[in-house]
Amino acid sequence: MTLLYILLVLCTTISTSAAARTALFVFGDSFFDPGNNNFINTTTLDQANFYPYGRTYFNYPTGRFSDGRVIPDFILEYAKLPLIPPYLDPRSYRYYKIGANFASAGAGALVETFQGSVISLQTQLTYHKRVEKRLKKIYGDAKATSTLSKAVHMLSIGSNDYMSPYLITNSTHFNSSYSNFQLVQIVVGNITTAIKRLHERGARKFVFLNLGPLGCSPGLRIILNPPNDSGGCVEAASLLATLHNQALAKSLKILAKQLHGFRYLLYDYHHNIQQRIKHPSKYGYKQGKTACCGTGRFRGTYSCGGKRPVKEYEACKDPKEYVFWDSYHLTETTYNQMAHQMWNQQNLKTFFD
Repeated sequence: MTLLYILLVLCTTISTSAAARTALFVFGDSFFDPGNNNFINTTTLDQANFYPYGRTYFNYPTGRFSDGRVIPDFILEYAKLPLIPPYLDPRSYRYYKIGANFASAGAGALVETFQGSVISLQTQLTYHKRVEKRLKKIYGDAKATSTLSKAVHMLSIGSNDYMSPYLITNSTHFNSSYSNFQLVQIVVGNITTAIKRLHERGARKFVFLNLGPLGCSPGLRIILNPPNDSGGCVEAASLLATLHNQALAKSLKILAKQLHGFRYLLYDYHHNIQQRIKHPSKYGYKQGKTACCGTGRFRGTYSCGGKRPVKEYEACKDPKEYVFWDSYHLTETTYNQMAHQMWNQQNLKTFFD
């Protein structure tokens, strides 16, 4: 592990003033995972603790599914807080007063999504409960409750619930026992239940990402048959994301009326990633459809790092020129742009006042 990463994470001194700041609790999947899957028994399909992951910023693979930092890292930076280790890292208890990150690559709102290989949303909620109990034990009920009520709870989940049938069969046929409507209702229903449970524990401020056009990731583009090198998307997968986003937005509006003190920010990830895919040069990129790291058409074969079933891969020279880092995940530059939008244009910073 490099000295830079040790200094950033292990040796960060949390001052008294930092301890009084608004905490950040993070739930979700690989978009937010800082390396929790390094600590569980899973496969390299759900891990990123090998080179060239992490090469841009940390110069070391931390377990983040990017060449560098992900959105929560930038939000912590904007809030003048240190990087938070993965919850499963033995050092993470030192940071509970300023938050915890429970996100796990491959996780879904459904327990059965990649079950046994990831940390489901339900298990992440269990971990959050443990943090709550520890805060109460250390600081007392009143101070712990105050910390949780002032904290920001950030969640990005759902993509794997809809993508897993495609990834398992490696075809454009959506193999699910549910209809599209049923699946969306169950996924959004589980997310809604999670929000209510957190609210019961005192959480009041929430940040959500909706889902992108799933069928337009390099990893799903390549399963189109016949191949469409002009950039066609798996429309059925993208439709699921659209239905999910509509249901999620509706559910959040209802919760805002039902739950006392409930505040939320819903970042339109779908629109913002779609714009970067279609008009990369507008945002400073040279490539919006092809990934920086992988192999095959669009570098869509999920082989970045050579540790997965397909060993062959190539990595671009400058990830800053690409929207996508690997077959499904984004570059640090893309995550940075989105975090900046959330903080400044959508006034996420007011949640940390």
